[in-house]
Amino acid sequence: MKTFTELGVPRELTETLTRRGVTSPFPIQAATIVEALAGRDVCGRAPTGSGKTLAFAIPLATNAGRGAPRRPRALVLVPTRELAAQVAAELSQLATARKRTTATFYGGTPIGRDQQRLRRGVDIAIACPGRLADLVQRGDADLRDVDMVVIDEADRMADMGFLPEVRRLLDQTSPQRQTLLFSATLDGDVDVLIRRYQRDPVRHELVAQEEDHGEVRHLFWRAEANERVDVTSSLVRTVDSAIVFTRTKHSADRVARQLQRSGVTAAAIHSNRTQSQRERALADFTAGHVATLVATDVAARGIHVDDIGMVVHFDPPATGKDYVHRSGRTGRAGADGIVVTLVPGDKLRDVKSMQRSLSMPQGVHPVALHQLGEARAAQPPVQPTARPAPQARRAAAARPGGTKPARSGRQHRRPARQG
Repeated sequence: MKTFTELGVPRELTETLTRRGVTSPFPIQAATIVEALAGRDVCGRAPTGSGKTLAFAIPLATNAGRGAPRRPRALVLVPTRELAAQVAAELSQLATARKRTTATFYGGTPIGRDQQRLRRGVDIAIACPGRLADLVQRGDADLRDVDMVVIDEADRMADMGFLPEVRRLLDQTSPQRQTLLFSATLDGDVDVLIRRYQRDPVRHELVAQEEDHGEVRHLFWRAEANERVDVTSSLVRTVDSAIVFTRTKHSADRVARQLQRSGVTAAAIHSNRTQSQRERALADFTAGHVATLVATDVAARGIHVDDIGMVVHFDPPATGKDYVHRSGRTGRAGADGIVVTLVPGDKLRDVKSMQRSLSMPQGVHPVALHQLGEARAAQPPVQPTARPAPQARRAAAARPGGTKPARSGRQHRRPARQG
């Protein structure tokens, strides 16, 4: 594996990375940085948590020009506020080392603050599509000088219905721009973006390798509505940290309150919470002051926290893709994890259909809290896959038990995740 210096990363950036304990590139970084630094359009497919943020942050910090008032030179489009904040945290140190400025633009914050930043001039804008579109419509932002664009979590933006706005924004940027696109999947609507907005892109598709993720067990338990809070409370007490996913914002607030009454430290996070509430909940969870985060799907792809011991699907996810995204919050950076889906009677058919679509063993079992300690020995692993081959589906159907996502190669422990 080449070093960052051998990939052509400028010295001031390698020194910044070294001070953070980041000394070796992840595979997606080693695969894409050279071509991105050279100005090529890059299309990268890699699992969440594989280092995609740094893969585009280094070329952005290196090559972004200086913006004029209201006219940024580089743009990162992301689907959620949380992801915008995390990209900014990753990118800002590198940009500062190259004497470039960054700013975030997303809903839930005063638009006057955004207008002031743009009037002063921003080199690299990190934005959610809705807020940036508002600023452009008001005349506060002009994208004609943007000659570097990053589309991050493109598949998530497609899932959330943002692609029409993304296309309108991209149409206003420089026709000579460099476009970097990163996504966990590259099919469907994402492929439309690639064909319309990238010129002869270099494609890199990184498949998770067996040695990167910890062992994750997937359990499906029958639990009716009046049982789920008690079961969830018992589950999250068995680990140091957990994320509980609910279908609605109202349910997230209610479940968080119910868990608190049962003695579990819990906080809710969803799109109706103010930005300061969301940031405080995430900060408390990351610091360990709150043991359980209760979230809607806004958190499934926008939050990156290592060492989450368990994911509980309080409400079963709507699709197999949502299941994979939610469940991917545990088993990161080599740690083991457990995923438990609580299935009421009226969702049995939907859950079994989802299991088939993911090439997972079918079946929903009675609640068995005593199994948690022995789950690793009791449940043989299988990789949940959104588009399994027919033979994979047949093989999986013949295996009993739980599942385990594949691992991908982690070179070394580092004090801070790369993004």
